[in-house]
Amino acid sequence: MENGKETNKLEYQALAIPNLSWDKKRLTKTVGHIVAQPLLPGFGITFGNALRRMLLGAVEGAAVTSVIVKGVNNEFSMLPGVVEDVMQILLNIKELVIRSKDGRSGIMRLQISGEKEIRAQDITHDDNLEIINLDHFIAHVSPGGSLDIEFFVECGRGYQTAKWPIGKSLQEDGRIYLDAMFSPVTKVMFDVEKTRVGKEIDYDKLNLEIYTDGSEDPVTALNYAVSVLRNQLEYFLASTEIPFNILSAQPVESAVEEEDEVVDLGLPSSVSVEFLLKPIDELELSARAHNCLISAGIKRVIDLVNLTDDDTLKIKNFGRKSLNEVKDSMKAFGLSFGMNIKEEDLKKALKGHLGDLSS
Repeated sequence: MENGKETNKLEYQALAIPNLSWDKKRLTKTVGHIVAQPLLPGFGITFGNALRRMLLGAVEGAAVTSVIVKGVNNEFSMLPGVVEDVMQILLNIKELVIRSKDGRSGIMRLQISGEKEIRAQDITHDDNLEIINLDHFIAHVSPGGSLDIEFFVECGRGYQTAKWPIGKSLQEDGRIYLDAMFSPVTKVMFDVEKTRVGKEIDYDKLNLEIYTDGSEDPVTALNYAVSVLRNQLEYFLASTEIPFNILSAQPVESAVEEEDEVVDLGLPSSVSVEFLLKPIDELELSARAHNCLISAGIKRVIDLVNLTDDDTLKIKNFGRKSLNEVKDSMKAFGLSFGMNIKEEDLKKALKGHLGDLSS
């Protein structure tokens, strides 16, 4: 009871906010090891399982889904002057590692005449496509032989069976359909250890190892997987989300507490300090602008507002149209380019904000 009136406001317990650290000595385009700690007891296995499933099945990728091989109309054929049969050539094609720069489909071509050991680097492709394993073997062509293939590349998630049209064994255009593995993530392993926080010794420490085919790096793959998981879980909220990010304080790393310093970041009243640390997904950008920014390492709102117009236009495939779109989206939140907010000032402001909430 308060002043004779009953209050229904709940006081929630704070959550442990994990510190994330990538092993930079082992971090490559295909391998990444990240440690998250401390996590509340039991959270390690929960997050490990969820992230593993998202990484293996939810991350978008590109793959060849069908081909037209000149001179044949089924996968059980032989080509004169080519050492491998069509089935073996198709198996080799399925192992091509392809990256779509804009998340859209495209076409690749291979036209070889005369003796040659054909590799992926001999394939020409649309500008939005990139072949990662350029040294991958395709076929041997003997003297006097030739090989002409048109590849159709699509984007998707997980595994897709060959999309053969129902009721047709042979296609009018001679197209042969392939099953495809789109996921750029090839393997994910995790284990959970116990870690200590103060006097408590039963907190979880999550070790996560991510392996990719090189079309996407582990850091970007994890960011994508977390974005998918977070987006889908939002629809399970029955009411306003509980602001645990604000209620939860960072783990104490030292027994010495420093006096809070008040920092003014010059943000409009409509923008919270925490919003700057959120992914750029919060700005609801188009897929093209979003993918260009992510590819350039611009993943958080603070990373974006610290850029200038010129910095942004230097990003690959990012044009004036995308720039204006991003500006409009930022303006709706009261943000702009060139805000020049330092990470240390942001942390101090966040710490001060948490102190105000707890007092």
